[in-house]
Amino acid sequence: MAELSLAAERSKGPVSGLYERPPDAFALFVLAHGAGADMRHRFLQAMAEELAALGVATLRFNFPYTEARKRAPDPQPVLEATVRSVCAEARALAPELPLFAGGKSMGGRMTSNAFAKEPLQGVRGIVFLGFPLHPPKKPSLTRAEHLQQVGAPMLFLQGTRDDLAEIGRVRELCAKLGPRAQLREYEGANHSFEVRKSSGTSDAEVRKSLAREIAEFARATLR
Repeated sequence: MAELSLAAERSKGPVSGLYERPPDAFALFVLAHGAGADMRHRFLQAMAEELAALGVATLRFNFPYTEARKRAPDPQPVLEATVRSVCAEARALAPELPLFAGGKSMGGRMTSNAFAKEPLQGVRGIVFLGFPLHPPKKPSLTRAEHLQQVGAPMLFLQGTRDDLAEIGRVRELCAKLGPRAQLREYEGANHSFEVRKSSGTSDAEVRKSLAREIAEFARATLR
């Protein structure tokens, strides 16, 4: 794993990055963190390791606010600009690898917001690890309206116990988006993809399944 300094939104300066590339890499996934975490969060670290085992390289990064060790996220234009800059860095870092982008919760939503305004050059598809569709107990599709302007294939990985994405609303959203959107549901998983002990599976097994879905999505998109 290589530690990098990456260009971010111009007024904010560079941010840190973590690049993990297995020898058999067939794709590169720009993996953005959620609002309450940073690029070193244990979930993202585990996902990077699972993806590497399946031939998917990852580029994780901090947003400017986490780089500065602040808790409140940057304004949306700054977050979107950072995603755009890091995707450009990823193309330069591994121009031979097909590029995918997305991330956990807010990171995935900022990726699609940026793409909706102007397609992210070279990005073949977007992956959402728990799309934050609405605030807790306030089901709505408002946060997803921009997805109608996203022309790339999208993979939604969602827990059925996610309090930021009522699963019925997610199904409705994906139906509206049509063939561009694929939905994979994780029974009993919450927004962090954690499952109860009584579920018959484990958090680690869920993460392995998430990685398999991402790798299969990437391979299918590239066919």
